[in-house]
Amino acid sequence: MQTPRTIHWIGDSSGFVRLIDQTLLPTALQYRDCRTAEEVWEAIRSLRVRGAPAIGIAAAMGVVVGLQGYVVGGRDVFLARLDEVCAYLRTSRPTAVNLFWALDRMQRRARELAALSPREILDGLLHEALTIEEEDRRMCRSIGEAGADLIRDGSGVLTHCNAGGLATADYGTALAVIFAASEKGRRFVVYADETRPLLQGARLTAWELKQRGINVTLICDSMAAQVMKEGRVQAVVVGADRIAANGDTANKIGTYGVALLARAHDIPFYVAAPSSTFDLNLPTGDAIPIEQRDPREVTHGFGTQTAPDGIHVYNPAFDVTPHELITALITEKGLIQPVDAANIRRVLPLDVGERGL
Repeated sequence: MQTPRTIHWIGDSSGFVRLIDQTLLPTALQYRDCRTAEEVWEAIRSLRVRGAPAIGIAAAMGVVVGLQGYVVGGRDVFLARLDEVCAYLRTSRPTAVNLFWALDRMQRRARELAALSPREILDGLLHEALTIEEEDRRMCRSIGEAGADLIRDGSGVLTHCNAGGLATADYGTALAVIFAASEKGRRFVVYADETRPLLQGARLTAWELKQRGINVTLICDSMAAQVMKEGRVQAVVVGADRIAANGDTANKIGTYGVALLARAHDIPFYVAAPSSTFDLNLPTGDAIPIEQRDPREVTHGFGTQTAPDGIHVYNPAFDVTPHELITALITEKGLIQPVDAANIRRVLPLDVGERGL
């Protein structure tokens, strides 16, 4: 069974964005329609849509809905509104670089079409957003092919957070490797960290793997070391939200700890990500902005109070794994191994990750 489509556009350039409301999974599969830039912003911020590639796609589509009411005015007003919408959507979440990459790309495309009428520019922007979606779908399939042979028959694979179809246009990044290995006939067990505090591993990854008939075992985050010590894990595969020029990788909080555990138990640690997740303007991961989330995600998870009133909370959504702990980066262009700035530049095109208009 295929995972339901995470995000897609309904109609022509006067249409809207339809996405799975991931805050309701795994107990309810419901879709949410976004007809304004504000609704897209809220969906990204509240994690109704999440995962770096999916956030980029949602933002690109959000540009289109944000411009629909401005096609009857002049070209200058339309383009000014474009910049306003893009600036607004950039404030939704700070860490996933695909968000900024997609918005930069939409602005570049609008300027290429600037001689046309606002309606024609809007049509072109919808085409660009759909192109971003289709490119991500193809990249995810290629990532799966590039990494499938890293998973051996009879092995155990640990993953952290959710980097599957729910985080992308279709197939996932880390889970693409797992899906592709399964399609090649490999039989293995996936250990899914629950991924506190929002339980993306328990709610989303475990759900996706069951949807596709993959043998999955859910574990608490604090169990990973013991599971590794028992020899149950032969590989770790995770996704990424931003990768610096030297390979330092931002991913869901807890990933750095998993990488340290993998190194301690001599287990290969792989990061799967498309080229759009690389930010080559950042020399190292020290400059990656880390989103700080609402303390109530920790003290009142899913509506139940689990901490004393007034307690101080530190709740970063991401951490950064140093490139020295990463065995290989799995991209749509192949493996990057060893992980360092020179090899990243060798494998990826020179313009990948270069931001700006």
